[in-house]
Amino acid sequence: MGGALKMARDLAALLQAERFGEIVELFAPPLRAAVSAEVLRLAWTTEVAGQGGVEVFDEPVAGTGDSDLVRVRIPVTCANGSFTVVTSVGENGLLQGLRLDLHSGAEWEPPHYADADRFTEREVLLGTGPFAVTGTLSLPAGPGPWPAVVLLSGGGAFDRDESSGPNKPLKDLAWGLATRQVAVLRFDKVTFAHPDQLPSDFTMADEYLPHALAAVQRLRQQPEVASDRIHLLGHSMGGKVAPRIAAADPSIAGLVLMAADTQPMHEAAVRVARYLAALAPGPSADKAVAAMARQAATAAGADLTPDTPSNQLPLGFSAAYWLDLRAYDPVATAAKLGCPMLILQGGRDYQVTVADDLTGWQRALAHRPEVAIRIYEDVNHLFLPGSGQPTPADYARPGHVDPAVVDEIATWLACR
Repeated sequence: MGGALKMARDLAALLQAERFGEIVELFAPPLRAAVSAEVLRLAWTTEVAGQGGVEVFDEPVAGTGDSDLVRVRIPVTCANGSFTVVTSVGENGLLQGLRLDLHSGAEWEPPHYADADRFTEREVLLGTGPFAVTGTLSLPAGPGPWPAVVLLSGGGAFDRDESSGPNKPLKDLAWGLATRQVAVLRFDKVTFAHPDQLPSDFTMADEYLPHALAAVQRLRQQPEVASDRIHLLGHSMGGKVAPRIAAADPSIAGLVLMAADTQPMHEAAVRVARYLAALAPGPSADKAVAAMARQAATAAGADLTPDTPSNQLPLGFSAAYWLDLRAYDPVATAAKLGCPMLILQGGRDYQVTVADDLTGWQRALAHRPEVAIRIYEDVNHLFLPGSGQPTPADYARPGHVDPAVVDEIATWLACR
């Protein structure tokens, strides 16, 4: 354990000096293949910028992990908040994993619009074999049959609640909607449940479709659920992929798309990197943006092949993932669907924006009577209300999905 703590102190010193190339040399080969110095620089620079700059690295704390790993947490105090660097050190002394944990120590509490006495919850298993995942089925009290919705979280290795720091926006929605007599099924993403077992050619379709379709089928089997009133509610990338899932299962009754992006994701990655770099301008931020721009150009280029290394591509996604993204047009796919849709967008969202993303949905769908589009000016990407310039620090503050958003979704579903 002493060696792991020394490694963590060395890592903290390198992060403080922003010597990202040397940090990558401390990675075990699988981590080094997935995370380049440029990816690490971007993640670190944008998080630090959003928190107002680092003030101090606290002493690392070692915990338990797998039998051959030591999990170490390095608390980082910033001017406007805090976060934790979490890493795992193997028996060989190399770093096996590295992530930034935004959890502020605050625990999730139910929003005021949720009443746990008005619904029950139980665990469900979706899929079979090594990639099966678990989820939670929330059923309103009473016989029903109730309208139902499958929740789809955004891009990344999210649990069923879409936990982000102290916030759980999908749990807010599940409890709020179940209180309003909507059955809800939410589930851990396969990237969360089985991160070390995914094949190298893993795609967005693999990440979402099998378990989403299994969730729809599970709801259809519940006697308390109206089988012809099962909907999808997707947030962020979950909203982007929802039309693709509905195209695969025409029985899906409708879509709720929350902060669903339409701008090509490699372009959005550069745009967001520039926004975050502007919060704390300087040479490191400029290098991070330049690195993201180079990786985005590779993702968009004609020379992209399944063999292109993931450390040359944005966000650590594989070439197969990017090729699948490039071949999918969410707006065109949605335009071919005949089901009703509710499209919601936050005005304080700097990741998915009105100008860069919502306009795509508006151009293709605003003229259709079965499509409703709403902008909530005061909510951010997680649909948490706030004010002022949005930054990543917003996600570290405890909050809940705006009650007006939950009310609109529940009302919309009740009419379908």
